[in-house]
Amino acid sequence: MGLFSRKNNTESAATVATLPVDPALAALTGDYTIDPAHSSIGFTVRHAMVTNVRGSFAEHEGSLKLNGTDPAASSAAIDVKIASIDTGIADRDGHLRSGDFFDAETFPLMTFRSTEAAHLGGDKYQVKGDLTIKDVTKPLAIDLEFNGTATDVYGNERVGFEGTAEILRSDWGLTWNAALETGGVMVSDKVKLNFDISAIKNAA
Repeated sequence: MGLFSRKNNTESAATVATLPVDPALAALTGDYTIDPAHSSIGFTVRHAMVTNVRGSFAEHEGSLKLNGTDPAASSAAIDVKIASIDTGIADRDGHLRSGDFFDAETFPLMTFRSTEAAHLGGDKYQVKGDLTIKDVTKPLAIDLEFNGTATDVYGNERVGFEGTAEILRSDWGLTWNAALETGGVMVSDKVKLNFDISAIKNAA
C-alpha cells in the first residue's frame, strides 16, 4: 500500500477498505514541514534551440499532510519566492524577475496547492493541484517518486520525494521571446520542473 491511493469505484474502494493498514504506513500520519535547506525546486528550459538553461528558486516553504490510514486524504502546499530565482547569471536572473517574465515585484510568489493524488504502482505517484504564477492559476500534474523515510541525527522524522512536471510557460502568461536569425526562438515555451523534497514531521 502506498502513500497515496488511486481513486476507485465504490466496489473497489470497499475492497480496499477491508485490507489491514500497513503499520509502517500508518506511522507516517501527521503534518510535515518542508525543509528548504535539504530541498530544491528547479527548472530546465531550452535556450536558442540548441542547449538547456537550468535554474532554481533558493527560497521556498511548504507543508505536507500525510494520512497513512487514508492516503487519499493527504495534501501538499508550496510557496516559492520568485525573487530568489537563480540561473547562475545575474543579468539573466534580473530579466526573469522583470515584467517581461515573472514581474516579481507585483507577483512575489508562485504557489502550488494539491487537489488529489493517485498511486501509479510501486513508489510511483501522481499529485494534481493548482499552480499559480502571476495572476494565473491552472492545473498541474506532478509525477512523484517516494524515496522513503529516515530519522536524522537530530531525531527528526523525515520523508523524501522526487518529482517532475512539464508546463507551457505561455499558459501562465510568460510569453516574452526573441526570434533567431536562423529560425526558431530564444526561449522554448516548454519548461521542465524538478522537485526534490525533504520534509520533517511536526512535533505532536
